[in-house]
Amino acid sequence: MPTRTVAFFLPAIVAALAPADALGQDRRMEAPLSPPIVIAHRGASGERPEHTIAAYELAIDQGADVIEPDLVPTRDDVLVARHENEIGGTTDVADHPEFAARRTTKAIDGQQVTGWFTEDFTLAELRTLRARERIPALRPGNARHDGRYAVPTLAEIIALAKARGVAIYPETKHPTYFRTIGHPTDEALVRELHAAGWTTPDAPVFIQSFEVDNLRRIAGLTRLRLIQLLDATGGPADGASESYAAMATPAGLAKVAGYAWGIGPAKAMLGDGALVRDAHAAGLRVHPWTFRAENQFLAQPFRRGADPAAHGDLPGEIAAALRLGVDGFFTDYPAMGVAARGAK
Repeated sequence: MPTRTVAFFLPAIVAALAPADALGQDRRMEAPLSPPIVIAHRGASGERPEHTIAAYELAIDQGADVIEPDLVPTRDDVLVARHENEIGGTTDVADHPEFAARRTTKAIDGQQVTGWFTEDFTLAELRTLRARERIPALRPGNARHDGRYAVPTLAEIIALAKARGVAIYPETKHPTYFRTIGHPTDEALVRELHAAGWTTPDAPVFIQSFEVDNLRRIAGLTRLRLIQLLDATGGPADGASESYAAMATPAGLAKVAGYAWGIGPAKAMLGDGALVRDAHAAGLRVHPWTFRAENQFLAQPFRRGADPAAHGDLPGEIAAALRLGVDGFFTDYPAMGVAARGAK
């Protein structure tokens, strides 16, 4: 398939859009700083098991501008795509008796977690495992793909992105934890991206993290765009800020702008659009997460019926965010995201 032009790298400012409904009562409150991009959250993870090549390929087929791999290291320090380093819920490792003794409990960012961890497996050992759907009760269709797909490496995802003309949006998971156990990931990530020829701010790469100190470290290693993730509660695991709420104030955003290109807030933080306006005033793009179709994940006004697995009005929720002026959004359903962006 021919590669697609990734238009969002052009230095354009998009004007406010027309009224969103026939009555003209629901208008955009803020213009985005960049044309809004559709970020395939863990690939098309609403339709294929997350963080598999199949999920990324489907997302690209559906028109996503960007694919997102969460990255964790193996024992031999190869970066692979898993949402967490604990892989009991996303692979068939529990069905492998040869790995039964590796089940253990670790303290990850202050939480006790029991299971199997990527840092205890070589890449060759991980290659013997197959992906499983993480939330089969909500996505039984995905569970029908259990056992089909391997755990991909960052190198494989880079190759796919380059071949298909899309950007990547890697997240460094638990960077302080991995650094303290002797498996630092920040330098390895930057080396691999630079080796791919991606070294400048207009390269098709966004590096994201919920922590602060590692983004500051990465800022000293590369000119690639950095995104500070924000959650609706709590604060960074590295203790670099008292809370995400403090980071979301005008003063906090001004500090973030000293090292990052944008923010990735939880969608619940969007509110009436004040965060978007304040971030834009600081020169930061805004890419909220995560827009999912299932009622369980939708804001109340967009739910349809009582079944948590049933699909509600995802396009409506995305459209509401776009009217606030966001510069892109993470979604498990890229096809719906592309359609919602087009409908505006």
